[in-house]
Amino acid sequence: MAKEITGFIKLQIKAGAANPAPPIGPALGSKGLNIMDFCKQFNAATADKGGKVLPVVITVYSDKSFSFQVKQPPVAISVKEAAHVERGSAEPNRKKVGTITWDQVKEIAQNKMPDLNCFTLKSAMSMVAGTARSLGIKVEGAMPENL
Repeated sequence: MAKEITGFIKLQIKAGAANPAPPIGPALGSKGLNIMDFCKQFNAATADKGGKVLPVVITVYSDKSFSFQVKQPPVAISVKEAAHVERGSAEPNRKKVGTITWDQVKEIAQNKMPDLNCFTLKSAMSMVAGTARSLGIKVEGAMPENL
């Protein structure tokens, strides 16, 4: 018989750097989970990701056990890495801080596709381009037609 799910916890944690300090400790402790057990499992599963911030969804079961699913890095972080900028613009409609190409947008969209709520690559690319614009990063050229 399947275990009964009592809740979900959503966190964003640096890959390979989970520790019992806030925000992880209080979030897991309030549900009665073993914090160190989660930290060890998460660090082992994400050791190869190189310190990127990763969203994780932790499923909490009634017997105080858990399972977790690690997702792809947020689109904003991937766009900033592609544009080689530290942070987005304070005034994205006036001051641009970097540029990316549609090939980079396509690559980010393909990587993030399982976590997005869209069905086609074109719509995923549109979402990534919108995130880039909201960060003050210009997407060069026009969206390719042959997708």
